[in-house]
Amino acid sequence: MRPTRSHSRAVFPLSAALLFCALVNAQSPDLPLQGKATLVYIGTDGDKGKGIHLFRLQSAGDEVFQNVTLVPLGLAAETPNPTFFEIDLKRRLLFAVNEIDQFEGKPTGAVSAFSITQTGKLALINQRPSMGARPCHLALDGEARNLLVANCGDGSVAALPIAVGGKLGGATEIVKGASAASVTLDRAGKFAFVCDPASDKVMKFSFDAQTGKLRPATPAFVQAPAGSSPRQMLFRPDGKFAYVLNEKTSTINVYSYDAATGALTEAQAVSTVPESYDGPNAAIELQIHHTGKWLYVSNTGHDSVVLFNVDGEKGTLSYVEEQGTGGRHARQFGLQPNSKHMAISLPDSNQALASRIDEGNGRLKPSGIFAEMPSPAAVRFLPPAGGDK
Repeated sequence: MRPTRSHSRAVFPLSAALLFCALVNAQSPDLPLQGKATLVYIGTDGDKGKGIHLFRLQSAGDEVFQNVTLVPLGLAAETPNPTFFEIDLKRRLLFAVNEIDQFEGKPTGAVSAFSITQTGKLALINQRPSMGARPCHLALDGEARNLLVANCGDGSVAALPIAVGGKLGGATEIVKGASAASVTLDRAGKFAFVCDPASDKVMKFSFDAQTGKLRPATPAFVQAPAGSSPRQMLFRPDGKFAYVLNEKTSTINVYSYDAATGALTEAQAVSTVPESYDGPNAAIELQIHHTGKWLYVSNTGHDSVVLFNVDGEKGTLSYVEEQGTGGRHARQFGLQPNSKHMAISLPDSNQALASRIDEGNGRLKPSGIFAEMPSPAAVRFLPPAGGDK
């Protein structure tokens, strides 16, 4: 069932972009920033980006048109095709996929581990083979002792141990599948779920963080509707509900979750686009507010970021509003850990856009000021050391 639209579609204002883009992109300070500023890292897809780009979040006041910008600080690290990455906030480490087909002369992609320096730039610790072609997604366990990597090129998933200083070890486990778009751990780190779009399944494995071993669980999978192409899964912060985003059908399946057994029970299916829309669309990314009250989805084709309310008891979703992206295709996006801001990748126009998030209702309050960068992909925020901003 698709949500009913009772409000006109909001669109990110573009006039401010014309006035401020040149100013924003002219700034490139290289100062000691940890402990002073919220940083934003944006990966790239393809040869134009050359690595992970670094920005400083500049935000003042609470009103829509008050200054919310991404101030560019240049390349954080040069590394091939870092389309996805995750940050260990406690140890100030960043782990990135290198979505490639060959590494060290072998048919595999790679995973890179970086430490975050005082300037926010990234210092390479080491690289390891991802044990499969074109790694596309990562998951850190709760203690950041293991990194799970999904290889979208051959459908394999590998587990890599992480040493205290962030150095990646060789794979402790490799499992094969028909395909793999993402891998997700539940909140306890007891079960791992792999979205397999080729078979329209969400595969389930038990996971042992001590040994880094994955084992098929019972039941072995959850069947998604035919042709839905499950792309991403996430859990509500309390771990009681799970959400699976289906790329081709532009839907979200809501499941109640039994943490003891890893059982998923479907509670709802909702559309990410309005019933009146009959154009092409791909549902790309799913993120949830740190309070668990609101959930966000990006659409490419419909070109929107959609906000849903999350029912506290049932976990079900209800439509709130959609924000257009000014005709620029929204793809991956990231939320600040305290959920005060969002940053959105717009690769078709080689831009990224920051938006404030209303603390009372979860709605986006974009300023319309675009930051220029080549082929943006994954987005992650790094708050100041010891802070939540």
